[in-house]
Amino acid sequence: MQATGGIWQAVLGEIELSVTRGQYVTWFKNTELLEYSPETAVIGVPNVFIKQQLERRYQDTLLDLLDKNGVRPKTMEFKIYSSPSTRSSKRRNTDAVELTPDLDATSPRKKKLETSSGVAHKYRQGLNKKYTFDSFIVGGANDLAYAACQAVAASPGEKYNPLFVYGGVGIGKTHLIQAVGNEILTQNPSAHVVYVSTEQFVQEFLDAIRFKKNTEFAGHYRSADVLIIDDIQFITGKEKTQEEFFHTFNALHQANKQIIISSDKPPHEIATLEERLKSRFAMGMTVDMRTPEFETRAAIVQAKAEAQRLNLPADVVEFLANHVKTNIRELEGALNQLVAFCEMKGLDPDLAVAKVVLAGNSTRAKHITPKKLVETVADYYSVPMVDIMSPKRDKEIVVPRQIAMYLMREELHLSFPKIAHECGRKDHTTAIHSVDKISKELAINPMLRQQITDIKERIK
Repeated sequence: MQATGGIWQAVLGEIELSVTRGQYVTWFKNTELLEYSPETAVIGVPNVFIKQQLERRYQDTLLDLLDKNGVRPKTMEFKIYSSPSTRSSKRRNTDAVELTPDLDATSPRKKKLETSSGVAHKYRQGLNKKYTFDSFIVGGANDLAYAACQAVAASPGEKYNPLFVYGGVGIGKTHLIQAVGNEILTQNPSAHVVYVSTEQFVQEFLDAIRFKKNTEFAGHYRSADVLIIDDIQFITGKEKTQEEFFHTFNALHQANKQIIISSDKPPHEIATLEERLKSRFAMGMTVDMRTPEFETRAAIVQAKAEAQRLNLPADVVEFLANHVKTNIRELEGALNQLVAFCEMKGLDPDLAVAKVVLAGNSTRAKHITPKKLVETVADYYSVPMVDIMSPKRDKEIVVPRQIAMYLMREELHLSFPKIAHECGRKDHTTAIHSVDKISKELAINPMLRQQITDIKERIK
């Protein structure tokens, strides 16, 4: 057989242009053309999940691209292979997934970086580019909110200011309000659009007081052309923060800058929210988003599947749409669970498989406590629960701790301060960092997805 040269890099370059970034990183980035002959090409892959995926869905595409680059083997073989560049970073603990080193926001190095800049902005998220109007599924439960957001994006600061969007957990509020920011930036790249969760706003305000950076903090938010603040209900009970937000709101509104706010309930129902804030939130337009109806849920399943280049049978789409009725986030999770299982087992996602995989989800324990969840994670990774609650920073402890925090957020919908408290932490930025880290890792790590799926099965 011949040496491979730069042929595979040329193939990968063309693949990267034809698939999403997530698909490229997950399925193709760590592959290699080990050798080839007129009879066969041998492709090295890092694990069995990628091997199965490439064999089932991408083999013809890869053969065509090899042919395009002058290599014309009759067949293709996939072989589990650890390249020299990745061999040194092989997992030392097969029970816990190895993530990147800076997992815990409480580490001394992390603290030093944050305090040296005065205000801890390391966990600022900003807009997520995947949240666009095009990728938002419109139905009867959200069409008014969608129309209002489009009107705001077309004329920021002129119509519906402030725009207050409210509704239950997991129905697309964050997607929609971030879509406004992304659309405004598409039309005007020089616009200063600031997106922040209320928890981040509160923490940055506390840091500003601590490091005497109040002017810097105020300048960042009051210089915005568009301020988008998510989950404003978490500002309740924080008098000084409410006062600061009141002045920020006034400064922006007076300057005709657009303000967009989301909450789980309308302004007048937010407990302990100052009356002057309730009054200002009601100045513009208040619009609700309701639980999506069946047709919208089915359209969401189809759209999410198509984004992963999956062609789901109609009966599977209908089953999923009827299986999860109240929460789009859980609906997407059910789809991902089905896809991960089928990829791992080499199966097609038909109705029979869907029923087996998702059996019991509808009877999920609604009263599971944070303590029970942590116990389940500790048991799964065979580590003492007391270690997860401790300050220990060993990798085999840190990863389960972060996964426990992620599951508290996703499954129990706890606030970050509550998550931190349940895991024995005083600083809730640790929880923010952990949830963000695991969320990003899930997009590119099939093994982690499977482990979290297994844990969810245990907590039911």
